[in-house]
Amino acid sequence: MESFQFDNLSIILNKQGSREFSKVSYPIRYGRFAEIKTPDYIFQFNLNGEVKYIQGRRESWPHPAEWLKRTVANDWVYYSAGTYSEVYDYFGEYYLPCLSYPSNSIMGGEPFDDNAVRSALQAWEELLTKMRALPLGTISEGLKDFLVLATGNDTKALQLRCQAFHNLIGGWLSVLPPDTRHVDYEVIPVIVADGCLYNCGFCRVKTGEDFSPRTQKNVFDQINELKEFYAQDLSNYNAIFLGQHDALGAGEELLEFAASYAYEIFEFSRSHMKGAYLFLFGSVDSLVTAKDGLFEVLNGLPFLTYINVGLESADQETLTALGKPIASEMIGEAFARMLEVNRRYEKIEVTANFLLGSNLPQGHLPGSLDVIRNGVGRFYSKGAIYFSPLMNGGSMRGETRRTMLRRFGEIKSLSLLSTYLYLIQRL
Repeated sequence: MESFQFDNLSIILNKQGSREFSKVSYPIRYGRFAEIKTPDYIFQFNLNGEVKYIQGRRESWPHPAEWLKRTVANDWVYYSAGTYSEVYDYFGEYYLPCLSYPSNSIMGGEPFDDNAVRSALQAWEELLTKMRALPLGTISEGLKDFLVLATGNDTKALQLRCQAFHNLIGGWLSVLPPDTRHVDYEVIPVIVADGCLYNCGFCRVKTGEDFSPRTQKNVFDQINELKEFYAQDLSNYNAIFLGQHDALGAGEELLEFAASYAYEIFEFSRSHMKGAYLFLFGSVDSLVTAKDGLFEVLNGLPFLTYINVGLESADQETLTALGKPIASEMIGEAFARMLEVNRRYEKIEVTANFLLGSNLPQGHLPGSLDVIRNGVGRFYSKGAIYFSPLMNGGSMRGETRRTMLRRFGEIKSLSLLSTYLYLIQRL
């Protein structure tokens, strides 16, 4: 770690944060990064010199324990502390990510409308101007390299990086698995299949394309190009997302190749972060029809693996209304398979999604709760249940939002599995 002082700019290079993802009720940073403090803000940069975090230091900042985070997709996310017990109860985390784009949050609050938050984003641009004025000829090579990198990553450059990232993987990732919250959504995406088996009528995050696995050559090329894209900051990652919406259906051979090759090429064994994580979605069909051999392969990989499956409802009338073309009996079968996999395989956790909506048929919640409670029999800590608020194409406010939160609280109190709200984040 090296420290430098220029008038009111304090610069620290190669600062070491936590090496393990933790669920704590105070601000925490992970891996290695550079930090610049001014009287008004703390700015933190990844190892490629790209701004990643901004935190206010003055009384005008909404809360001293809250901050802004920029994703690799160039989205800004505001981390709200809220009421710690309430946020943790709803999401399983001590902070609520408030998104700068439409999603499915029912918590309310618009931090990006706050003048202090908007000013922080402007202050970053002003900081770059100050950094460009520093006397490069009189400083160390390490600091000079950082300043060149950071000042080159202005708004336009980061937008171009975002475009290059999406071109590389073949488009935006409209949704990440809810389990990626365990690594603060810090995943490297490798797409192994496009499209979806069902293309349900209610879904706002699917592409509408038929399901189609990618070739091993495509996956090979993605991984190698992603290594170049993440460059120096690759050492701050230890998790991959095999996308998009039903990677489990891509088959044993392609999944094993993608996961194993990514672990090797991304050098996760040398990451600044301890352990390694693998995340993917599965469908009802791919979970029910998957052979034991597939789970044995996944369990043998050097990852903790999370598989998230969209069940949506155990009520046939609701499934029909949602345009999900499967029978309710298959939902029960998939739920039973989820519990079986969680019991048998130490390094795999299957989680499930259900919907939460104000206009769903009356049988939806009773039918879904019947499966969740009677299918388990006792409280079990492995295999979370996520309820995704159905937004019906718009934001949710007032009494509807309060009613839905109250309904979720009732569901959570009756569930025999850990139960949370699903906050849809893109990448």
